[in-house]
Amino acid sequence: MFDRLREDVRTARETDPAAKSSAEVLLYAGLHAVWAYRLAHWLWTREYHFTARLVSQLTRFLTGVEIHPGADLGRRVFVDHGMGVVIGETAEVGDDVAMYHGVTLGGDDPRPVKRHPTVGDRVTLGANSTLVGDITIGDDASVGAGAVVVDDVPPGATVVGNPAEVVDGGDERGDEAEATDTPEAAGEDAAGGDPREPGEGEPTAADATGESAETTEDPDDETASPPEPPACCGAAGAS
Repeated sequence: MFDRLREDVRTARETDPAAKSSAEVLLYAGLHAVWAYRLAHWLWTREYHFTARLVSQLTRFLTGVEIHPGADLGRRVFVDHGMGVVIGETAEVGDDVAMYHGVTLGGDDPRPVKRHPTVGDRVTLGANSTLVGDITIGDDASVGAGAVVVDDVPPGATVVGNPAEVVDGGDERGDEAEATDTPEAAGEDAAGGDPREPGEGEPTAADATGESAETTEDPDDETASPPEPPACCGAAGAS
């Protein structure tokens, strides 16, 4: 557990360009909120629900960050500034995620079901962005400040606005490019034929049957094949 705490300090130090030292990072409210969440989550998974919620509520009072102890946060999660961050019970957050103040991972169903977002690895959630419902934010995606996301976001994509729209398709464009390079696509090109006219680099039927224009041989070329004997001399030549 202490290794995980040290990892959180190192992550904040490396992610925040304003951090001057690890000692300074220890003052960050976002770091305190993540540490308190890890304790509350540990208690929650061992059925100490009341104590876990007590830790969570005290953390909310002290830092302005509310992370439900039932949420599942990965490693190296960085909460910058922290104030106003809310993460619901069934939310799942991957590794190396950075989120800024005012981020909300909210639910859209009053029933005790999976109702909060799932955030992939290496995702950036901009300030005051709101993600609602059982949606998936793909790995390496970015959510712009103030965006309201209610649908899945493809891996590597960037979304902005309310409602959020994709402004950079990320891996979707790469997938389309890869599709044109597949053997199946190459086979389709071959089946479609070559648009070049005969004679532009491709042998014609006449070439294959020997009915092409006559070729001349250099009489001084010693490597040239000897001429065929006349028909009248064929038997003599073969003896």
